[in-house]
Amino acid sequence: MVDTSRTKALLQLIRFDKPVGTLLLLWPTMGALWIAAQGMPDLQLLGIFILGTFLMRSAGCIINDIADRNVDGAVVRTKGRPLVTGAVGLNTAISFFVILCLAAFALVLFTNTLTIGLSVAAVALAATYPFMKRHTHLPQVVLGAAFSWGIPMAFAAQLGELPPQIWLFYLGNVLWTVVYDTMYAMVDREDDIKIGVKSTAILFGESDRLVIGVLQGFCLLALLLAGLRFELGQPYNISLVIVAALFYYHQQLIRRRKPSDCFKAFKHNNWVGLVIFLGIVACYPPLSLG
Repeated sequence: MVDTSRTKALLQLIRFDKPVGTLLLLWPTMGALWIAAQGMPDLQLLGIFILGTFLMRSAGCIINDIADRNVDGAVVRTKGRPLVTGAVGLNTAISFFVILCLAAFALVLFTNTLTIGLSVAAVALAATYPFMKRHTHLPQVVLGAAFSWGIPMAFAAQLGELPPQIWLFYLGNVLWTVVYDTMYAMVDREDDIKIGVKSTAILFGESDRLVIGVLQGFCLLALLLAGLRFELGQPYNISLVIVAALFYYHQQLIRRRKPSDCFKAFKHNNWVGLVIFLGIVACYPPLSLG
């Protein structure tokens, strides 16, 4: 008989009920696949990257909770996590993390040597990020590097090479990740200061909105330059205009620094990723689909 409480705890551990994190990781990866394929990518690759994104985001949540298991209980937002309450044991969490990583790696084996090599770096970045919060105020930069790694992997899988201009997309995505994860860190800033966890939200202090705005501007610039290099059309440029409006809305949400509004701004960044992805898809004629 299935132990429903245990299953529920494991699903909570991988944030199955909170898909925003998966989507934030998925949209730029899908956009990279579309650009690399000049339209609809190979269906097998599409399936590999969709499932792989879910598996690696789930694994990332587990290693994050393992790293924070001794401090999450002191933070209002995280005190109910399974490793804090004891609903999931440490050994079980470690085993689940390994299983998810192996499953993701098995998917990558259906691609090519370059992609397999890049996947090793992806695991290293995902596993490193949670521990950066103890040593630097820039863990969001490491998260950005990890969350953006699907971009070079997508190009490697589709083309077997890494065109130089992909790094403009990569940079834009890293900057965007720092933006939305700083908003996320603003939710826990007071608790994090008390327990000694570091973040860009703490580093930026009262200049947080200004720095976020500057990062949003450079993000748009990097994405615009990437679009020019890949010769993306007007739909993509329009999507960036919409993104600029969304960024302005997020600035309004965080202006009073209320934790609930900062969290809302973080979650709303899902629409930024979706808009950019749709702008990329719209640049390619329907006949290229399928």
